[in-house]
Amino acid sequence: MCWYVFENNTTKLLFKAFGFMLKLMNELDEVWARKLSEARLKAQTSGSVDVAEYLALKATNDLIRQTSVEWLFGSTLEIASDAIRRGTNITIENEHPHRFAFENATLAGSLVRFRQGVRCVSLEAGWTRTPNDGFMRGGALAAARIVHFGISKHNAQLLLLRTGDAPNWFTALDENRRVLFNAIELQRHFRVFLG
Repeated sequence: MCWYVFENNTTKLLFKAFGFMLKLMNELDEVWARKLSEARLKAQTSGSVDVAEYLALKATNDLIRQTSVEWLFGSTLEIASDAIRRGTNITIENEHPHRFAFENATLAGSLVRFRQGVRCVSLEAGWTRTPNDGFMRGGALAAARIVHFGISKHNAQLLLLRTGDAPNWFTALDENRRVLFNAIELQRHFRVFLG
């Protein structure tokens, strides 16, 4: 799916198209959640308490992952939309479903690219879905990558981690150092993209 945005009055169309992508993501995740719920019920009725507890935890974590990834993409789209309203011509491309390598795992999720002339920034986010995908290292629930074409020093790898009772995105500086990633950091990445 691709969206080409050239004028300010196309912002509503952009939101509608992005909403459609999120709807597809939600529908796929709803099917998965329904299957997990059925498996959890079957495990409970058969007396497999450990399996039922595992499936309940997985369902909770999947909801946290989905909500956090949607926040990441939705916030990025809002920032792009503000730039478009100010008259910036931006082309937005989307890939869903999207699979990508992250460390030693394969993540399933989505990819969005923003282009302005020769400048490009992409955001991909997802998590492992099957045992063949590997596993999320360091206790991460999900991961994301921001890539600035031709300006690699501004690239970032993000990890969704639980801190207390709440999940938060963190920039992974190296294997042991992480810095909180928030909307201000996301805006900074978009300013780099706009030049």
